[in-house]
Amino acid sequence: MAKAKQSGKATQRTTRPGKRLGVKIFGGQKVKTGMIIVRQKGSKYHPSQGVGMGRDHTLFALKDGVVEFKVRRGRRIIMVQ
Repeated sequence: MAKAKQSGKATQRTTRPGKRLGVKIFGGQKVKTGMIIVRQKGSKYHPSQGVGMGRDHTLFALKDGVVEFKVRRGRRIIMVQ
């Protein structure tokens, strides 16, 4: 018989890949309709004119143009003009 009880590894951590969140297109860059601007959890950035929000809070361009980041009333908004 064994003197100590059998146990698993002390740390069973699996390295899981990241979710690839964050800003994909920065201010001043050109976008085409449907391009993803920001992938986020929750609404850290809010859509303004020319920008739509998906079910998972992804912000995407609704029209061709140039991306602008602004702060209005303490909210970070993104617009395409």
